[in-house]
Amino acid sequence: MGLTYAKSGVNIDEKSAAIAALVKELRFTRKGFGAPVDIGGHFTGLIDFGQNYLSMCTDGVGTKLLVAEALDKWDTVGIDCIAMNANDMICVGAEPLAFVDYIAVDKPRPKTVEAVGRGLSRGAELANLSIIGGETAVVPEMVRGLDLSGTCLGFVKKGNQIVGSAIRPGDAVIGIESSGIHSNGLTLARRVFRDARINLLDNLPGFDHSVGEELLRPTHMYVRPILELLKRTDIHGLANITGGGLRNLLRLKPGVQVRIERPMAPQAIFPAMQKLGKISNKEMYQIFNMGMGFTLVAPKDSAEPAIEMLARHGLRAQVVGRITRGTGVVQAKHKLCYDRY
Repeated sequence: MGLTYAKSGVNIDEKSAAIAALVKELRFTRKGFGAPVDIGGHFTGLIDFGQNYLSMCTDGVGTKLLVAEALDKWDTVGIDCIAMNANDMICVGAEPLAFVDYIAVDKPRPKTVEAVGRGLSRGAELANLSIIGGETAVVPEMVRGLDLSGTCLGFVKKGNQIVGSAIRPGDAVIGIESSGIHSNGLTLARRVFRDARINLLDNLPGFDHSVGEELLRPTHMYVRPILELLKRTDIHGLANITGGGLRNLLRLKPGVQVRIERPMAPQAIFPAMQKLGKISNKEMYQIFNMGMGFTLVAPKDSAEPAIEMLARHGLRAQVVGRITRGTGVVQAKHKLCYDRY
């Protein structure tokens, strides 16, 4: 048996059970103006706000911050923090507007926080949003080092929201290339290199930069191209391929099957980690994005126009599969099936 996320310290099934235990206790909801909209377990929440829906979501950078600490390179993790939120928000067709960050440190770190701020500023520019506030907490008994998370606010006009209800058998599934590992599965990735006695400052064969630099490559920001695409092309569903890998596609619509028949080629870091850690295909595709950072579902005749438009933004995209009758997510090349998020 090779390495798994669970062996590295993160059991995603136990995490799902913990989330379910939390959610069942959240019984109160506001009524009337400002009430939440039930869209299932989607990537962001929606709130009734007159002629619009407000959208809110929150996320962090995770143990990618330990890589930043090892390299003492903090100027890109702010991009990750905003991307992890803004890329979720656009999955319902909402436009990100504003962001607040939360930084927790064990002691005041002016130079480190300054570098984090540069990344946050760059992320805000890429996502076309404003950082309107935040909180920096010095909590030495709570954290060792630095933790970074944030919350995003956006909106979508009523009637323009995309929640997967239009998805039908026969629709095309379009994959958009990731920029690398993004900000998920870093606990497993770090364990792979640690067990192989490869330092984060070392180069892997075939790489012209260090392992740490590769793991720190910022999460790609899909906001501007996706929002333009939604104005010009018929799109039935959108998914951000983050923690859970292909299992994220289960969020799109119950009662249909997502068949991935021609997966995107993973960047070199993924097969390198898989070989070093003897990680199974099933584990790789349910932990990492494996080269596909974002996914669209569109009518067949909208697929090529969408791919051409994304190419004009410098994004490589391709039809990776289709929607069929059935349930779950199938990765046909490796005969993998995922039936729960």
